[in-house]
Amino acid sequence: MTDQIVLRGIEVWARHGVYAEERRRGQRFLVDVVADVDLSPAGTSDDLAATVDYGELARAVHDRVAGERWDLIERVAERVAELVLGDRRVRAVEVTVHKPQAPMPVTVADVAVVVRRFR
Repeated sequence: MTDQIVLRGIEVWARHGVYAEERRRGQRFLVDVVADVDLSPAGTSDDLAATVDYGELARAVHDRVAGERWDLIERVAERVAELVLGDRRVRAVEVTVHKPQAPMPVTVADVAVVVRRFR
């Protein structure tokens, strides 16, 4: 399948992190989601019900990332992937979680993890 719904840069303030200060203060995360979905039913019908509503998906991803607390962004990415695959129309998903203010021993522009999950 080559059809995809792509959401880039879902911005979330959350309290994920290994260090107590990260969990106490919180920080900005960015989440990208690429969902493999057959878009032909929506493409032929022009009916929102025939596809994944990306507005609702973005809100659900935001709420999950903001509403949970995990040490590792690997776990955050896994939870988002589980959420997206909860829609049976989604055959596969790629989730990238960016943590641009991650505490690091040297300056880096971004830290991110990418998970790919398939049905």
